[in-house]
Amino acid sequence: MRAFLGMKPLLVLFTVFVLAPVLGRSLNPSLNDDVLGLIVFKADIQDPKGKLATWSEDDDSPCKWDGVKCHPRSNRVIELSLDDFSLSGHIGRGLLQLQSLRKLSLSKNNLTGSLTPNIAHIDNLRALDLSENSFSGPVPEDFFRQCGSLRTISLAKNKISGKIPGSLGSCASLAAIDLSLNQFSGSVPAGIWSLNGIRSLDLSNNLLEGEIPKVIGGLNNLRAVNLGNNRFTGQVPDGIGSCLLLRSIDLSENSFSGNLPQTMQKLSLCSYLNLHQNSFAGEVPEWIGELKSLETLDLSGNRFLGEVPSSIGNLQALKVLNFSANGFTGSLPKSMAYCTSLVALDFSKNSMAGELPAWIFKAGLEEVSLSEKKLSGSANSPVSSSIGNPPQNLQVVDLSLNQFSGEIASDIGVLSSLRSLNLSGNSLIGPIPVTIGELKALDNVDLSENRLSGSIPLEIGGAFSLKELRLETNFLTGKIPTSIGNCSSLTTLIASQNRLTGPVPAAMAKLTNLQNVDLSFNNLTGGLPKQLVNLPNLLSFNISHNNLQGELPAGAFFNTISPSSVSGNPSLCGSAVNKSCPTVLPKPIVLNPNSSSDSTTPGTLSSNLGHRRIILSISALIAIAAAAVIVIGVIAITVLNLRVRSSTTHSPAALALSAGDDFSHSPTTDGNSGKLFMFSGEPDFSTGAHALLNKDCELGRGGFGAVYRTVLRDGRPVAIKKLTVSSLVKSQEEFEREVKKLGKVRHDNLVEIEGYYWTPSLQLIIYEYVSGGSLYKHLHDGAGGNFLSWNDRFNIILGTAKSLAHLHQMNIIHYNIKSSNVLIGSSGEPKVGDFGLARLLPMLDRYVLSSKIQSALGYMAPEFACKTVKITEKCDVYGFGVLVLEVVTGKRPVEYMEDDVVVLCDMVRGALEEGRVEECIDGRLQGNFPAEEAIPVMKLGLICTSQVPSNRPDMAEVVNILELIRCPSEGQEEL
Repeated sequence: MRAFLGMKPLLVLFTVFVLAPVLGRSLNPSLNDDVLGLIVFKADIQDPKGKLATWSEDDDSPCKWDGVKCHPRSNRVIELSLDDFSLSGHIGRGLLQLQSLRKLSLSKNNLTGSLTPNIAHIDNLRALDLSENSFSGPVPEDFFRQCGSLRTISLAKNKISGKIPGSLGSCASLAAIDLSLNQFSGSVPAGIWSLNGIRSLDLSNNLLEGEIPKVIGGLNNLRAVNLGNNRFTGQVPDGIGSCLLLRSIDLSENSFSGNLPQTMQKLSLCSYLNLHQNSFAGEVPEWIGELKSLETLDLSGNRFLGEVPSSIGNLQALKVLNFSANGFTGSLPKSMAYCTSLVALDFSKNSMAGELPAWIFKAGLEEVSLSEKKLSGSANSPVSSSIGNPPQNLQVVDLSLNQFSGEIASDIGVLSSLRSLNLSGNSLIGPIPVTIGELKALDNVDLSENRLSGSIPLEIGGAFSLKELRLETNFLTGKIPTSIGNCSSLTTLIASQNRLTGPVPAAMAKLTNLQNVDLSFNNLTGGLPKQLVNLPNLLSFNISHNNLQGELPAGAFFNTISPSSVSGNPSLCGSAVNKSCPTVLPKPIVLNPNSSSDSTTPGTLSSNLGHRRIILSISALIAIAAAAVIVIGVIAITVLNLRVRSSTTHSPAALALSAGDDFSHSPTTDGNSGKLFMFSGEPDFSTGAHALLNKDCELGRGGFGAVYRTVLRDGRPVAIKKLTVSSLVKSQEEFEREVKKLGKVRHDNLVEIEGYYWTPSLQLIIYEYVSGGSLYKHLHDGAGGNFLSWNDRFNIILGTAKSLAHLHQMNIIHYNIKSSNVLIGSSGEPKVGDFGLARLLPMLDRYVLSSKIQSALGYMAPEFACKTVKITEKCDVYGFGVLVLEVVTGKRPVEYMEDDVVVLCDMVRGALEEGRVEECIDGRLQGNFPAEEAIPVMKLGLICTSQVPSNRPDMAEVVNILELIRCPSEGQEEL
């Protein structure tokens, strides 16, 4: 045996696969067939952890090998289970020797290659599990051509693409199919919907499309169906009500529409129903209360309307209820008090009103989210009313963006399990309760945007698990307590726009996990503790607009701190504020100026020194006179400015920004004064018209106009775009309608529009101010930009893709995607600006438009040059593809060389064809990037820049592809 296997591998394979079938015609099958097959299988893979050490070619039988199970009588291998063995490599043909194999399970390894019918005898298998590997490519159509015995198949969590083979529908014995977390596309083969024995069907997290056919009603044995995160459309057919054994239904994150079919009320065994993020509409029917086995009901992110049906109270087994992000009105039904099993409740982002019911805090709830509604009442009553029976299990409370008033309950300390408390965006008053320090499990507190007063309690240090503390936009006074240094897990401390005084405590230097600090717009004094340079994870530290003084700490983060983060502190010095610190000089020697003794007498002044004293006095007088002249000049200029300002009261620019102008919450339409509208209802600015005229306030210029920075009276900065295409802008009514539409667009990766200003000759759009500068600056401005790691770049690409997908979902085309229109937020997140502006310019055809945004050279889709081709969202996809290549390579879309012009798309495409694509990756990364992510991202960028619009993917597809590219690298160290 050993001598046989000592032959060269090629000879062994020839013997096994060529001679063995011949010998088999005259001899009984040898037990060594299984040994040979498994040894050949082992030879094709890598086993870094030695999990297959027991597999030896010296053995006559493999039945005692790890992962191998044999039939008790025939001693032939019937099961091979190598789950989580850390194996890698390709599956060869060795397993074809296992003639009696019934179960093949190789899950949770890193096996690669494509699937072929030759991996094993599929016709004999009853269970095949290849999940959680790295198989790729399409599954051949004939893979399941002979699968009569197959009962379970799992290919989940691989990289398999293409269509689901139709032959899978011929596997009549199948009871479980799991093809989730791959890249399958197209429609589901009709045969799968006719597999009467199927009990579990999981096709989630793919790119599948089409509708659920009516024949689903024939799946009488179906217990669980998961079609989540695909592209399915249409209505849920009535036939689903015939699947009476259904216990779990997940149709989330698709494009299903219409009403819920009434036949679903028959599904009395259903315990899990997830319809999250679809387009279901209408009212939630009363019959929902008949699904009495429901434990999870998620209807979030749809278009449901009307009131919540009172029959919800019949669902006494319900544990998780999520109706967020719909159009529900009315109040929470009182009958919900009978849902005594509730653990998590989410009704956020609806239009419901009324007071917060007391039963919420008397139930056994662990998570309560009722944000962005119109709930009112006192925040004091819910907790206080439950003191007799405190809700010990409550872990998450989110009542943000409502209309709660009153004080925060002083006995909040009874919520001993509380981890997250969000009361932001209400009208709460009074102090922060000292009992907050008793919440030892608390890791997230957001009390921002209220009217809280008093000081930050010293007891805050008792909440030592705190990771995030947000107190901005309140009326807090007093000092930052030194006890904050006890919160050793703290990563985020935001207390801007308050009235805090005193110094920045040195105890903050103990917070080694600290990443983001914002103490701006307070009255802090003193110098910054030099020990702050020892904070290793600091990403942002904003102390602007205080009264701090002295030298900024030198070293680490503070060597590269943004000037805007320290501005507004006149007495601060250091390189970040472009102000040198005064050197410390020794005290001067003081001599007696009145002495008239002879110069030869020790200790007296000579005549020369006396003369020098007179000269110095004259210099001092001149300095004093000069200062007086300067003061008089300043006063004169101020008077002149006031006169000029008075004479230009009706100038559009002055009306747009002057703090002295009278703007009311209700915008005016007076022809002389123009119309200012702020979506937040805060129209006052702290700077005047000079902000539009002063080059120092200019942030940049683009095809649609120049952008300037100014500051609201509450200290919050905003960016104002002054449109330079006034003669082409729509009428006032149409302009306002379009801007208001754009103002409603909200996404984490989009720059928010906060308001606008209109006169016939001047139009302004007011945006949120993004402090981190443009992506262009970070990529191309050398020392002026910050270095972007691979994770930074990937997150920028993904965030930008999500923002464009969101715009396209709302039928908005960006038209002007480029790196200078992608801004970087304070936490490194991308924010896309300038979206939808072309909607304001109806007179622009594509040629005028392309000239208006000629700065986007290299990003423009080729169809802009063809008058007969329709401009669609695919133009944005093209620009995004160029942006992807720009981010990965660090090169501009078009580079002008001495004798040539290099187009980035062409350069990368050529490098890919020549097999040197890795050379295109930005050299500043210096190999610190995962090639398994970077190269697919570049290939995706090239696909997006296809010359034919129909060959480019949708942005929603792009997001899915990027998330699939990132999945294998989750948990890796940041590069």
